[in-house]
Amino acid sequence: MDLRAEQDHDHDSVLGLHRSAFGEHGNVVAGLVAALRRDDPAALSLVAEEAGEIVGHVMFTHGLLDAPRRLAPVQVLSPLAVHPEHQHRGIGSALVRRGLHLLDGRGVPLVFLEGDPAYYSRLGFRAGGEHGFRKPSLRIPDPAFQVVTLSAYEPWMTGTLVYSATFWDADCVGLRDPAATVP
Repeated sequence: MDLRAEQDHDHDSVLGLHRSAFGEHGNVVAGLVAALRRDDPAALSLVAEEAGEIVGHVMFTHGLLDAPRRLAPVQVLSPLAVHPEHQHRGIGSALVRRGLHLLDGRGVPLVFLEGDPAYYSRLGFRAGGEHGFRKPSLRIPDPAFQVVTLSAYEPWMTGTLVYSATFWDADCVGLRDPAATVP
């Protein structure tokens, strides 16, 4: 398996991967990926390729930490996908680890995400609320709001995560309550 930076010729395969991996939400996630590519040209986007096929993808994009001292640039891990036929083989973990290593080398202090604590805790992520961080939306379940600190982290870096507008525009923040009614 080859882990490498996503290239322009990978775009259609990556979008198809997200459609397969996320089922009924696949088109929404694929749309988010396309929007993030446009809105954050410096995003770190990695793929896992096996036998000429893209089988995994992870994206890290810009965010801000609204800290008392000042705004601090951080990264957001979203989305991560592995083709259903290739799951449970460590591909997603390898992509995340590689991304964190590269971001650490770039001086990024913190990486946030919304996700399964049982999965991401194995990769060093911890519940953000337990470490002085506030989630950007009440719709994010507390255990799902997670953070990992990297070498450039400093203790003054606490506060509220601010997602880029792309996540809000795509309505990809937290969980919507399907039973909620519009007043």
